[in-house]
Amino acid sequence: MIGQGRRGRGTAAVAAFLAAVLSMPGMPGAQAAAPEKGQVGAKLPAAASSVPAAPMTEAKKAALASIDRHRDEIVDLSLKVWRFAETALKETKSAAALADYAESQGFRVTRGIAGMPTAFVAEFGSGAPRIGIMGEYDALPGISQKASSTKEALEPGAPGHGCGHNLFGAASLGAALSIKEAIAAGRLKGTIRFYGTPAEEAIGGKVYMAREGLFRDLDVALAWHPSTKNEADTSSSQAMVDLKVEFFGKAAHAAYDPWNGRSAVDGLEIFTHALNMMREHVKPTVRMHYVIQEGGQVPNVIPEKAALWLWLRDSKRAGVEEVLARVRPMVQGSGMAAGVESKLTIQGGSWEVLVNMHGARLLYSNLKALPPLSFTPEEQEFARTIQKTTGVETKGLRTDVVPLPDKPAPQPEGGSTDVGDVSWVVPVIHLEAATAPDGAPWHAWPVVACGGMSIGQKGMIYASRALAMTMVDLFERPADRQAIRDEFQEQTKGVVYKGYVPDGPPPVPDTAGAKP
Repeated sequence: MIGQGRRGRGTAAVAAFLAAVLSMPGMPGAQAAAPEKGQVGAKLPAAASSVPAAPMTEAKKAALASIDRHRDEIVDLSLKVWRFAETALKETKSAAALADYAESQGFRVTRGIAGMPTAFVAEFGSGAPRIGIMGEYDALPGISQKASSTKEALEPGAPGHGCGHNLFGAASLGAALSIKEAIAAGRLKGTIRFYGTPAEEAIGGKVYMAREGLFRDLDVALAWHPSTKNEADTSSSQAMVDLKVEFFGKAAHAAYDPWNGRSAVDGLEIFTHALNMMREHVKPTVRMHYVIQEGGQVPNVIPEKAALWLWLRDSKRAGVEEVLARVRPMVQGSGMAAGVESKLTIQGGSWEVLVNMHGARLLYSNLKALPPLSFTPEEQEFARTIQKTTGVETKGLRTDVVPLPDKPAPQPEGGSTDVGDVSWVVPVIHLEAATAPDGAPWHAWPVVACGGMSIGQKGMIYASRALAMTMVDLFERPADRQAIRDEFQEQTKGVVYKGYVPDGPPPVPDTAGAKP
């Protein structure tokens, strides 16, 4: 998917293309496309408004029963990870809790993959189809919070799960377990694979896993994210590149002989001024944000080192590349103007999410079949207290399912994810489920609070159920699986994926600990 035009095509044309392909003699799924709508193996209609509720097959009933049976264990896993609150590439206990549980349930677990001690894969079954599901478990620094409706740190200055990743990993593993049990019982045939993916909030662990080819053999992958709403996600994300900009000067006494020095900070200040002047001359979809990491230590020494951490974003990777091409000479020119050396390093980044509309329709049909998410009056009051405290409208928690649009949103909301990289390797179906109050700030204490109590846990179980039902369809409905693959092949035609990762192993800190 390069540029806006490809993603903006009408779904009718895509549906016509898929129907023609699937009806050709000898094509995979051609025979499976014959049943009436709603039957197992039927290809879903293209128009979102006509998507029926998914049929409740015996395999789905068994999957839901599995999640209900393991509910306490799934909740306990989420609470363990919530209490551990480990940041990127330091999720030793969190990864171990999830991997150990998967192993105890009969999965084949491979730990320490793609050069990351806290990454793992848990697999069960054999042969096709191969369906994957992703789970995250890294926390954010400095936002520790009790499970309280008012701001109160559990441990001041410590990390907290301000993006709900303690729920993410547990729900996905619970869904994977339900499919594992169905395969073991002979209800489904194929392979289920859970990916334990660390460091989404930092280096993007999935990018390194994609570089190692760990998703290549999948038919379809699924992911979800804690949210304030329930929906089959048809919004993309922002592509992003993570840069380090450094300047190297010459130290001297700032009063006695400043003419002998060359300030690295001068180069940095010239660069930030140039960057900020450029803001007027970029597209509205572009975002540029930075922090200064080094800028001297004392005023009377001319700084010989200065460093800045910069993120560039746009709605498409092509837009990021355009901005990056303008930033490169700015770095060089700023160094020349200050008489210092300069260096730009790409540290990482993410591609935008490639939305698969047929996959979204399949997920949406299962959301329509699920009983709605519900919260108690006490949970709604908890949410309204958070909303009042944070200065947003006190409307409580959402329980509705957002109607599915006929095509992806024209522009993504703010934010980037390494799920985007996976979506260019294999088709991805993405879910959002309500785990926090509508309107409350994200990456902040309200999300941490809800993730440690029943509000987040209810949204987590709802997500696990929706993901499990959708995965059953992917095993039982080859026509839909093929339509998802066909859409993906059309979108990625002519695109060669290469992630924003530097050569060499991931930057695992010394404190990352042992393998989970």
